[in-house]
Amino acid sequence: MEQDTRKHLIQNLKDAGCGEEMIRDFMEYFDEDNIERQIALLELHRDGLLNNVHSEERKISCLDYLLYQLRKNTA
Repeated sequence: MEQDTRKHLIQNLKDAGCGEEMIRDFMEYFDEDNIERQIALLELHRDGLLNNVHSEERKISCLDYLLYQLRKNTA
């Protein structure tokens, strides 16, 4: 049962975009039952992902503006 839990946990971390080093660290904290460090690690990764989302949103906004300008000039 424990092995299944570990496999599912590792797969979930991979699916969340975590790298091998982060997974290794997380599993070390898991083995130590250090929930605070696990949470800190996940929050750090989440913050990084959210920053990427915001960066991509800014790029989309720039493209939307250019599209708006082009369409306005052809109307």
